[in-house]
Amino acid sequence: MGTIRLKTAIPGPRTRELLERRARYVPQGVSFGTPLFVRRAEGAVLEDVDGNVFIDFAGGIAVVNAGHCPAPVVEAVREQAGKFLHTCFMVVGYESYVDLAEALARVAPGPTPKKVMFVNSGAEAVENGVKIARKATGRQAVVCFDHAFHGRTLLTMTLTGHLMPYKDGFGPFAPEVYRFPYAYCYRCAYGKTHPGCGLYCLGAFEEGLEEKVGGRNVAALVVEPVQGEGGFVVPPPGYLRGLKEICEKYGILFVADEVQTGFGRTGKLFAVEHDGIEPDLLLVAKSIAAGLPLAGVIGKEGIMDAVHKGGLGGTYGGNPLACAAGLKVLEIMQQPGFLARARQVGERIARFCRDLGVRYPLIGDVRALGAMVAVELVKDRRTKEPATAETAVIIQHAYEHGLILLKAGRYGNVLRFLPPLVITDDQLDEALAVLERAVSAVAG
Repeated sequence: MGTIRLKTAIPGPRTRELLERRARYVPQGVSFGTPLFVRRAEGAVLEDVDGNVFIDFAGGIAVVNAGHCPAPVVEAVREQAGKFLHTCFMVVGYESYVDLAEALARVAPGPTPKKVMFVNSGAEAVENGVKIARKATGRQAVVCFDHAFHGRTLLTMTLTGHLMPYKDGFGPFAPEVYRFPYAYCYRCAYGKTHPGCGLYCLGAFEEGLEEKVGGRNVAALVVEPVQGEGGFVVPPPGYLRGLKEICEKYGILFVADEVQTGFGRTGKLFAVEHDGIEPDLLLVAKSIAAGLPLAGVIGKEGIMDAVHKGGLGGTYGGNPLACAAGLKVLEIMQQPGFLARARQVGERIARFCRDLGVRYPLIGDVRALGAMVAVELVKDRRTKEPATAETAVIIQHAYEHGLILLKAGRYGNVLRFLPPLVITDDQLDEALAVLERAVSAVAG
């Protein structure tokens, strides 16, 4: 499949028919970022039902780090589908579940022996992580952060920081959840400036922790090493390590939500590796299986085994097709040069966006860790007023010209870039040219 090729206006005639049917049969609560319907996908490109080909900078929301339909994954799924589709691992086990658990336990950060259990989605991983932490500590309270996103179930919606669109009208929410400001340096909750602040937010967090709930009452701190839906907020060096030290002081389990940051996105297999942190529990999903529904909790052996027999599980958790895919994905990501390529892709995008920022005041901030890159758009760099409408126009201009983008952030004013890490240099050049034209069309 080639790179950008537009045969029709966007959306095309077949797509418009499907959009009409979608409106008729799918509730409006299920949103869509682009008015497109895919026919096939490969590597870093998508072809829609009208034959238009797009470069994908959304990656299924960080799900296809290894690319769309990588051949080894497709073959492994085909082979497994010819053997059996389901037994329920809790009824009749199968080797691929154990193989993948072992593989993840071996690559997880830190020297402590690990165990792994599988579920279907990132939200389920978070739910189970909290269950395990509460059982292991005998405590109930859970700490989370502003701008966080952890899922759409009752507990994970409670942990999520944004009212719209995730929480409005869906309460009451789960009890014993306490929220604190995150290290969002561009919009510091304390009005400080890094690095002169000396990580003021860490001291404020510990003080607030004791004042609001008491560290001795907290089972778990749940944190995204880089906030995803919150706008790709990258904390300053030392912040996550400081949080870990506070957790250790009070006997709180450090739970790293790596649903979006994991599997090579930040240039390391897991984002906590940048800070040399060994989480007590590490939550994974999204790119673990190249698009098949799979998620898991990787945890220190003693913590994972604190739960009684039968306390963890789920009918479809660790589905054999998904486990077969996950094993191949891990093989791909452990190949020489894969993680280095992620860093190269991220550096190229971030450098390009910073160069754009020199010319266009619309670009207020560029944030990046590996290939997890975002641009925050503002109407005025001094006031930092969010350029929400302009962000939407840029996204529309981009997909109308062959590039699929996503927004993020509390105000919907952040462009986030999640290209498959197998994207070629030529595809990257083409995508960034479309991005530049989209920004120029809005910023003038």
